[in-house]
Amino acid sequence: MKKPARKSTRSKAFKAGIATRSKVLGAAYVKRAFKNADAFTMPFQEIATEYAWGSVWPRKGLSLRDRSLVTLAQCIALNRPREIAIHLRGALRNGISKTELSELCLHSFVYCGGPASLDAFNVMKETLPGLEAELKTERRKR
Repeated sequence: MKKPARKSTRSKAFKAGIATRSKVLGAAYVKRAFKNADAFTMPFQEIATEYAWGSVWPRKGLSLRDRSLVTLAQCIALNRPREIAIHLRGALRNGISKTELSELCLHSFVYCGGPASLDAFNVMKETLPGLEAELKTERRKR
């Protein structure tokens, strides 16, 4: 016997994921992520959007701002510079200040070690000016 398709459930979570991901990272970023995906990487984009962004990020237990801070802390702990750069965008869009970002990196020094903390500082130092300019332009368009 064939199992019923979960298409409607998936579609609802996927749509929620697109909305949340766009709110946190920006619609242009999300469009680019899907546009740049190919047959090899598209399943990752779809699953990340449906489950991470559509099922976990929208939960009521933490604000988007708190989730951004927690996510950045985890990326620092795992020393994932590409993900730090991506989630730095969300942190800024969710109202996390440069002072808070600096404190996060300093706090991470104690629990994650100097190399992970320094890498995070360096990624943020390199990435912040471009993101701030991008957000300024985005706000002017509103």
